[in-house]
This record gives sequence, C-alpha cells and structure tokens, in this order.
Amino acid sequence: MLEYPIFDKENVVAFSTMRDDGDTDAATLRPDAAYAGFNATHYCGDSTEHVTQCRKWLTEKLNIADDRLLLPRQTHSDHVRLVSSSFFSLSPCEQTALLDDTDALITAERGVCIGISTADCVPILLFDATHGAIAAVHAGWRGTVARIVEKTIAELSAAFGTKPSELKAAIGPCIMQESFEVGEEVVAAFAAAGFDTRAICRLLPSPTLPTLTPHIDLVAANTLSLLSAGLSLENICACGICTYTHYARFFSARRLGIRSGRIYSGIMVK
Repeated sequence: MLEYPIFDKENVVAFSTMRDDGDTDAATLRPDAAYAGFNATHYCGDSTEHVTQCRKWLTEKLNIADDRLLLPRQTHSDHVRLVSSSFFSLSPCEQTALLDDTDALITAERGVCIGISTADCVPILLFDATHGAIAAVHAGWRGTVARIVEKTIAELSAAFGTKPSELKAAIGPCIMQESFEVGEEVVAAFAAAGFDTRAICRLLPSPTLPTLTPHIDLVAANTLSLLSAGLSLENICACGICTYTHYARFFSARRLGIRSGRIYSGIMVK
C-alpha cells in the first residue's frame, strides 16, 4: 500500500493500493494481465472470488468489518454522497442504491473507510482534522472539468463546518501529463470550464501520430481547483506516480484496457 506522509501526524489512515498488495507474485509475473494483482473494485469485470479475496485482505489490514469498507459505483459524474450513521441501518440493497452514480464520498464516521477506484484518473483524499471529516474523490478529466473536488469541499463545509484552509489533501497515482494525450475537444472543455489551459496543457510528441498533440496535466488542474477552493499549497501533497508508466505496480486503463483492475484509494479516521 502506498501511504501519504501528509497525514502521518493525524489519527487517520490514507492510502492507495498497489497491484502487489496481498499477492506479491501476481503483478510481478503478469504485468500485462488485466486483473493480475490486487483489485477490490466489484464492477470492472473481475471475478467475484478475486474481489472478495482482495477485500478480505484489506479489511483485515484495516481491522474493520467488510461493510465498513465503502466504494461507490462511479460514473465520471460530479455527484457527492454523504455517509452518515444512518447509512449502516439500511439494507445492503439500499446501501448499494445510495452509492450508485457517485464519484465522491464524505463522512465523519469513525472506523469507516471511504474510497474510490481509479486506473489513470486522479484519486484525491481530503482530511479535516478539526471536525474529523474526510473525503475521497474520483476526478477523471470529466470530473475535473466539472470541478468535483471543489464541490466535495463545499459539501464538507455544509455538512461539518469544514474550513478549506484547514484541509489537507493527498493526490494519488494517476496518469501524468506526458502520457495523457487528448483531443482538442477535451482542451476546449477545460477552457469552457474556466481553466487556464496555458497552465495545464502542453503540446508534446504523440505516441501514435508523427506530430505534436495536446497533453493535459490533471494533477495541475486539480491542484488549481484545490487552491481555488481555499486550500494552502503546503497542505497539498501529490505522490507524482504515473500509472501509465508504472502499470506493473498500479493499474492503467490506457495500458490494459477498460476491463482491467483498479487502484483503491481510501481514507479512514481511526
């Protein structure tokens, strides 16, 4: 597991899983196999048995029950879901329905690990030490354009009184700018959303075309969103790991295809 030093002095666990978690041989021996290694995401095409095994390893490591390990079904939306104590009195079917079509979770419940899954998109974990509130955000390019991280911070403020200036943020493994080739329509979407494309877009050599093509920096874009929301730069930590480059250790959909495993990035107040 990759853990984030920005939270070291806090009563919180924050991490992103690696392909060799719980099964040290799988990713090393079969880096091109789409589901080889640790995968706790139940809706990406992996076998139920493998996902169950991975969830069991993770819940034992976190010392929590399986129903305290939460993962929404993401749709590249900007939908944020609050997980309160009443959530756990619902039936499994009702819980699943509430977690559907959701790309960010917030909670202040202790002993509950909220997380999101990624395989090139940006995972962002937030912690408000004053109120014991946490958030896990899935920011692909569409979510980034929709400013999902800013909306999540607004939901934290509304639900718990969070002050953005007191938040700490970790940005996990994702595709880096050098590997994230996009079309002009994606650049236009960022511009229309108010992003300074000069700060987040560069023309770089294309891996498939004999020309320079636009490449977007999703980490920079989400960092700008965090700053716009009121965080200070010293409270933002980006791990700097490119999933596309390091696909043997972190799943990359651009390398392995959409039907492949996912990184689980989670956060929990002890």
